Amino acid sequence: MHGTQKFDLCQFNTPDEKVAALLDEMTLQEKLGQITQSVWHNNVSPEVIQEFGIGSVIHTEGPTPGPKALDWINTFDEFQNAALQTRLGIPLLVAVDAVHGQNTFEGAVIFPHNIGMAATRNLELIQRSAQITALEAAGTGFNWTFSPCIAMPKHEHWGRVYEGFSEDRDLTTAAVIASVRGHQGQDLSLPHTIAATAKHYIGDGGTDGGVEGGNTTISEQELREDYLPPYAAAVEQGIASIMVGFNSVNGVNMHQNGYLVNDVLKGELGFEGVVITDWNGGLRWGEPHLVLNAGIDVVMQPGNHEEFITRLEASVRDGTVPLARIDDAVGRILSLKFALGLFDNPFGKREYATGIGSQEHREVARQAVRESLVLLKSEGDALPLQSDEPIAVVGEHANNSGLQSGGWSIHWQGQSESYVGATTILGGIRAAARNVEYAEAGCHGAMTANKVVVVVGERPYAEFKGDSDELWLSDEHKALITGCKTLGKQVIVVLISGRALVITDELKSSDAFIAAWLPGSEGAGVADFLYGADGFTPKGKSPYAWPAAIEDLPLEADAEHALFKFGFGLSQY
Repeated sequence: MHGTQKFDLCQFNTPDEKVAALLDEMTLQEKLGQITQSVWHNNVSPEVIQEFGIGSVIHTEGPTPGPKALDWINTFDEFQNAALQTRLGIPLLVAVDAVHGQNTFEGAVIFPHNIGMAATRNLELIQRSAQITALEAAGTGFNWTFSPCIAMPKHEHWGRVYEGFSEDRDLTTAAVIASVRGHQGQDLSLPHTIAATAKHYIGDGGTDGGVEGGNTTISEQELREDYLPPYAAAVEQGIASIMVGFNSVNGVNMHQNGYLVNDVLKGELGFEGVVITDWNGGLRWGEPHLVLNAGIDVVMQPGNHEEFITRLEASVRDGTVPLARIDDAVGRILSLKFALGLFDNPFGKREYATGIGSQEHREVARQAVRESLVLLKSEGDALPLQSDEPIAVVGEHANNSGLQSGGWSIHWQGQSESYVGATTILGGIRAAARNVEYAEAGCHGAMTANKVVVVVGERPYAEFKGDSDELWLSDEHKALITGCKTLGKQVIVVLISGRALVITDELKSSDAFIAAWLPGSEGAGVADFLYGADGFTPKGKSPYAWPAAIEDLPLEADAEHALFKFGFGLSQY
């Protein structure tokens, strides 16, 4: 029996029959509530869930439920209880941007961003990392993640390059298959699985000039041959949801692109899951009916749910949005909730709370880090380091887990402070070596070590705040490298970045150069690489081509004038 009406779903045998029965019973207001997603801490409360019948909530930047996993579960269970006390007792979807681990919870394992995971070329590792992400997300009260991002970034100017796996179609396709299998397993109703989301459909990584939310000018042939196959693979794997992008394709915004959503995604590819907007997607570009009629099923409205529902209801009542379109959207949402087993077990998975940030999980992330690093240069026996030789470590990025993790780490824009549970790169080196000097500001004349690990790179950013034309190291970071070299040191550069940068001069000033991407919480994996721990040899292959000069961008993967082509990576020190 469900809800205050004690609606009996047991009289129906199959999920499809149960969905049809609920649709027959639901009022228009209840259906519009199911379509609506809001932010739990933004103008939403359990009472609002009941009043509007809201079908899903998301956790994003802002207040957290508390420092402990059970605080999170208790909070979301309170919202879930409110949903269960509505007339029909339809449970909530509870979503999060867990894009490289459950990265919104301080103390969870944070994996390398997708750019690094793709560099490993280890599909089993990508799948295992997604499994751990699902466990740690479920253990903090979530049943849905907005991951993986399968953009194929074509412009390093774009602030979301690191969210995508690669510029390469085939590598991206293989990675999304592994990710979906990891998140969703064989059966979404099992407690250790969560619904995954492929995003951002479609062409978000190919906008003109690499502008976040810009226009992607592209031929139909290129769209189908290059950008569509990863989504087709995700659909074939049974991915639960797909998020449309902020971008437009040939002038038509993806939130209103009926051809690409209705005709191609749902029609040609046969996608039967849920299509969701991005942030404020139902009102950002005009009236809600333009979004619903384009084939969107769930609409993310942070705090302005009442305005969205009111305006959409008017469009349904005047016939602008057919009731059949509303029923199709709600039917998809209900089907996902049945697939997740929420009608039987709607609450957070307390049994997984104690495993969050476990040593077992961290060991997998540490493996991902060491396998993701790409050795771009190695000369003069600079590597591997020996545990008994004096080593100096330079640069603030070496001693700061926030800086080494990038955006979408604890906070939307990341943070410039270390966070709970993480190991810095310096911490990893100190655990591996006997004689380590840390000189954050740079090499100096009294420094005894001949070899210096210089850790430099970008500061954290996310989305449009990462769009940039300055794709090179800061003068301060360049000076750290040249300063050490001027003193006659052997310089091993570890570059922390969410994209390929212009490093031509810095490469010349180094004896070894490592692209470390955004490694996440397990900085000891960098030390494993530097010291060749347990016989380790470099495995990472670059998921992007590297420009020799800023004028080279955008750069084709196999461009002859590239500093390094796609797939480059030394396999011996």
